[in-house]
Amino acid sequence: MKKANIAVVMTCHNRRNTTLACLHTLYEQKHHCDVYLTDDGSSDGTAQAIKAEYPDVHILQGNGNLFWVGGMHLAFDEAIKNQYDYYLWLNDDTFLEPNAVSKLLQIHQDLTAQGYPDSIVVGSTKDPMTGKATYGGAVKSKKWYSNKFEFLEPISIIQKCDAMYGNCVLIPKTVAVKVGNIDTVFIHSLGDLDYALRARKLGCQIWIAPGYIGTCTKNSIRNSWVDTNLSILQRLKKALQIKGFPLKPWTIFCIRHSGPLWIFYWFLPYIRAIIGYRNLAISPTFSEDINQSNSEV
Repeated sequence: MKKANIAVVMTCHNRRNTTLACLHTLYEQKHHCDVYLTDDGSSDGTAQAIKAEYPDVHILQGNGNLFWVGGMHLAFDEAIKNQYDYYLWLNDDTFLEPNAVSKLLQIHQDLTAQGYPDSIVVGSTKDPMTGKATYGGAVKSKKWYSNKFEFLEPISIIQKCDAMYGNCVLIPKTVAVKVGNIDTVFIHSLGDLDYALRARKLGCQIWIAPGYIGTCTKNSIRNSWVDTNLSILQRLKKALQIKGFPLKPWTIFCIRHSGPLWIFYWFLPYIRAIIGYRNLAISPTFSEDINQSNSEV
């Protein structure tokens, strides 16, 4: 494999032990990586613990209000300044297999040899207890009335997909130059989905690696905007919050990616919150936990 330099881009908030465990699996990789991590105002000693155990990590300090998109944007921006060959987005609750980074790099180099250099490679994760798939790539629903992106199960070969969760994503320099950084108009969710869709509009491709690159527990929908145990008013309030579909970011996303019927799709999460998820078949984005696809906090 051609030797390549790679920057890992991360963000964290008050999950010291989880973040340290993630870094432990990262530093066990066969391929050396430079790590750029935003500590978004943690009060549990996360930054101090990282400095003590992993002094080479480039720690950027947030104010506690960056959330996933802002934290990733800050770290990605710093890494891009140093012109790496690759950038790996990594959630701090994703625990990599020992060969994960080398695997993703090899896939991209194979794609480059086949004439697809502007390719994003997505690693899929599974639940550590059940072994069921949790995060990875997604494909757009073929149903004409749906704006939903459905999870694509990994198999034994690479597969082309339309979008991705941001848990473990390898982005080559050429794609980073074309697409730029994560758009901070999105605060916590939708930033990874927007990045993928912008990349595809610019002629880039997205592929998921065969099998799994590690583990990540899927976030629960309990107490979220799709939790039918909550009242209608509670669900609607949560749908409008930062981790749901806040009005401005969601409006921009729909105008940008949902075509001439964008206003129709714009209403859907709020209707889902009122009616209840199981009573509405049309889904506006990934799945019932799109608002939690990015798991900082």
